[in-house]
Amino acid sequence: MTDQTALQYTKDHEWLFVQGDVVTVGITDHAAEQLGDVVYVELPAVGTAATAGDQLGEIESTKSVGELFAPIEGEVVEVNDAVVDAPDTVNHDPFGAGWLVKIKVEGTDFPGDLMDHDAYRAFVA
Repeated sequence: MTDQTALQYTKDHEWLFVQGDVVTVGITDHAAEQLGDVVYVELPAVGTAATAGDQLGEIESTKSVGELFAPIEGEVVEVNDAVVDAPDTVNHDPFGAGWLVKIKVEGTDFPGDLMDHDAYRAFVA
């Protein structure tokens, strides 16, 4: 499991883990709880351009369909095929095995509205 205090969070309930120029993206436990039992995950192809705010994929649950938005500009360099094969991983381990995509970014232009762990917890409270 990724240390949640080391992550950045979006208002779309996604988390970002920055390692050099690669950002791992997943959905938060709050988002997973709101979705309910995840039954289908659609992720972009490796090489897809990620444009901040644009849809990158889809997460379907027994309750609803949610969209995965690109939180940052870059190129998708890896997708988690394991969650495509076992979508409920997103529910059981959203901060670990349930990660969704890795995006290679150029520069350090991160959106200004990213939140740290404490700010995100206050946001969802």
